[in-house]
Amino acid sequence: MSEALDSLRQEVRDWLAIHAPKDWRGQSTSEAAFLELQRSWFATLAKAGYAVPHWPENWPGGGRSLAQQKVIYEEFARADTPRLLLSFMSTYHAASTLFEWGSEEQKQRYIPRILEGEIWCQGFSEPGAGSDLAALRTRAERKGDVYVVNGQKLWSTMGQFADQCLLLVRTSSEGVKQAGLTYLLLDLKAPGVTARPIHQIHGDEEFAEIFLDNVEIPVADRLGEEGQGWAVAQSTLSSERGLTLLELSARMRGALWRIGDLIRANGRGEDAGVLRDFGRLASKVDATCAVADQFLANRIAGEERVGDASIVKLAYSRTLREFTSLGLRIGGLEAQYHAPITFGGGMETGNWMADFMNSYAWTIAGGSDEVQRNIIAERLLGMPREPKNWFVKEGAA
Repeated sequence: MSEALDSLRQEVRDWLAIHAPKDWRGQSTSEAAFLELQRSWFATLAKAGYAVPHWPENWPGGGRSLAQQKVIYEEFARADTPRLLLSFMSTYHAASTLFEWGSEEQKQRYIPRILEGEIWCQGFSEPGAGSDLAALRTRAERKGDVYVVNGQKLWSTMGQFADQCLLLVRTSSEGVKQAGLTYLLLDLKAPGVTARPIHQIHGDEEFAEIFLDNVEIPVADRLGEEGQGWAVAQSTLSSERGLTLLELSARMRGALWRIGDLIRANGRGEDAGVLRDFGRLASKVDATCAVADQFLANRIAGEERVGDASIVKLAYSRTLREFTSLGLRIGGLEAQYHAPITFGGGMETGNWMADFMNSYAWTIAGGSDEVQRNIIAERLLGMPREPKNWFVKEGAA
């Protein structure tokens, strides 16, 4: 197996030496350039069989083992290729959910279009339902062969560019909140749909809010049964758990040279304090990669526990903040100047102020650090659940 993985690694490395985009960071400073690069790079990977190694084996490049997927992601990180942000929701969340819950007609209709470049987004979170998805209020009322949907979705990654949306809606208010949810597939070009980008403080527009005004969705575009949306959504949310963080950790390790170059460029090579902090950071980055590797090893061995992915997520988000913070500090005043962001460049681009601000998003996205700690404490360590009504008003009995 080791020889086979080494052979695959060399194969991917040789292919990337020829096909990896050159100087893409310098070119990806506008939305139009970002979209063009993302689409062309995905098409190149799909043709070569590297776009969807996690798909079943009857799809081009699919059927790869977890160990093989790890090799491919590590080589992409080593070559500093563009992250597939535009197609990420499509190839992971949408495809995995369709493979598990879709009818044969739905699979034949949607899966090939994803491989052809169709973009999907996720319509789960709402202004009053973020971490608690069961509190969502977007309403879907069935009228004959269609659902009529009204409501608003928030923080939909790449939603302004998407063609389709994985939509979680409420079809009933009876019983527990989770029991009233239904999962629909939404055509974002349907009448009554409005998608607006959310402008972030560092200049990116990675997310969108989606407004639904009497939008009609065919009942045929429902995944699972009515009221089964919570179970379908859990499949969506677990579709890429851990593997993405393994790739991101490898990318962070591969970007340590940016801080090393910054130390030399700013004449801090003899500064004992800076060298100490850099050494500590390098150790933490290596430790984060080791945690991600152990997570994958547990999954391959069938020993993954609920909460293991939370350990990786927590380790990565905290180390990323230290990585960008050190770069910002060593860079001095010049590093604090505003500069155009690199769209799709990840969280360690060398644009230190933008990277620093973006790193804080990772302590929230995909479940905040507090949520991850609760999962680890309750599901791994067996500690008692946090009381829901822990706050007692002053003077209360």
